[in-house]
Amino acid sequence: MDTSRQFCGRTRRDFLWNTGAGFPAVALSGMLGSDFLARATRAADGTPLGNPLAPKKPQGDAKAKAVIFLFMYGGPSHMDTFDYKPKLYPLDGKTIPVKTFGRGGHKDGGRAVGPKWQFKPGGQCGKMISDLFPNLRERADDIAFIHSFHAESPIHGSAMLMMNSGRLLSGHPALGSWVNYGLGTLNENLPGFVVMLDKTGGPISGAKNWSSGYMPAAYQGTILRANGPTINDLTLHEGMTPANQRRLLDRLAEKNHEHLATRTDNSELAARLSSFELAYRMQATAPEVADFGKEDARTLAMYGIDKPRTEDFGRKCLLARRLVERGVRFIQIYSGGAHNDDNWDAHTDMVANHGKHAGNTDLPIAGLLADLKQRGMLDSTLIVWGGEFGRQPTAEYGQGSGRDHNAYGFTMWMAGGGIKGGVSVGATDELGAAAVEDRFHVKNLHATVLDRLGLDPNNLSYFFGGLDQKLVGVEPVEPIKKIMA
Repeated sequence: MDTSRQFCGRTRRDFLWNTGAGFPAVALSGMLGSDFLARATRAADGTPLGNPLAPKKPQGDAKAKAVIFLFMYGGPSHMDTFDYKPKLYPLDGKTIPVKTFGRGGHKDGGRAVGPKWQFKPGGQCGKMISDLFPNLRERADDIAFIHSFHAESPIHGSAMLMMNSGRLLSGHPALGSWVNYGLGTLNENLPGFVVMLDKTGGPISGAKNWSSGYMPAAYQGTILRANGPTINDLTLHEGMTPANQRRLLDRLAEKNHEHLATRTDNSELAARLSSFELAYRMQATAPEVADFGKEDARTLAMYGIDKPRTEDFGRKCLLARRLVERGVRFIQIYSGGAHNDDNWDAHTDMVANHGKHAGNTDLPIAGLLADLKQRGMLDSTLIVWGGEFGRQPTAEYGQGSGRDHNAYGFTMWMAGGGIKGGVSVGATDELGAAAVEDRFHVKNLHATVLDRLGLDPNNLSYFFGGLDQKLVGVEPVEPIKKIMA
């Protein structure tokens, strides 16, 4: 019996599955004996449900052990960052015919906005990169740029969910949850899936972006901070000693295990028990991870922690490296908070908006790449950079330089973890309005991440609602092979 099959009792499909397969199983269990019940406390791959994050072997040849997803919330403009469009410069201010679809709806033309920064070649590969990212430009030989992503939604909420979970609607596991479900964690004292939010707050839809959906709660993302308390409510309450807390947890575990023994559909309770123990162990380990006292001045400067502007994001990037060193599988760092002025959503003033956010993140991200490489960790750590969509080549308002959302075509990049450096694949049209060459869906990005971790994106599944659910969906999805090392 596959105990990853969850019964919510909400649909006819669930009823038919559980009555059709459940009643015969009662009789069958008597014939199979106690071994049947033993197997009923294990997941489909044999992992005890009491430890859902136990390490698992990859399904294939793993090139990466961990992922750091640098999420630029709000939608960075590809033609102002990494997708060089020289023909767009002279069109600035002119009305041009171009099909667009953003929050303003479908349009057939508008006033062109030329790129606001110059581009220069970077690295030996000569990749043209905007002056917004002078430090990342020096790391161009480590990066694979994909210029032809597209997605269904130009609206933040649904586009965020698509980028994070492969679905436009909430309720599905995030990419980090799938990674931890497929591989488990390499450190039982830390969460397997960590999220660090912008100092101004979290993105739209909040925790739905790092939810475990229909999977056990053990696979969901855990919020960590690089400043102040690493995790809220992790310290002992006043009057509680470590010994008394241990006795309390042991008594609670004893009663819960008594209840657990009477259930076969027990993954949620098992995950809760596991989370209690993880929180107890993290009281000692989490503060140490965020203690940069042993990092030398050169390393702190590499991440920009010695500069007020880059300190915050630099601390998050350094913490990500320290988490990877300690076996955390998936780390997601957000640049951009809930309000437009605090994220990359440049609807009115492109220069002020992107100048601010690129300036906050360029040095720390370049430092992360350089630090991982000098430590021999880049080859086993997959870095992903991007937002939920791109921007349009035309203005949205009056005489402003802002751009509307664009899901027809946008750029993301990947580095390390089995990815070729110094390459570019795919292309948008000469204005950057839509992907036209080697078009890749967000699902291709997910397939690539899973593949580099040694997981088969078309075989990794979780049974729910009468279906074998997959991150990439029902139809087979190919990884982006042109960027694979």
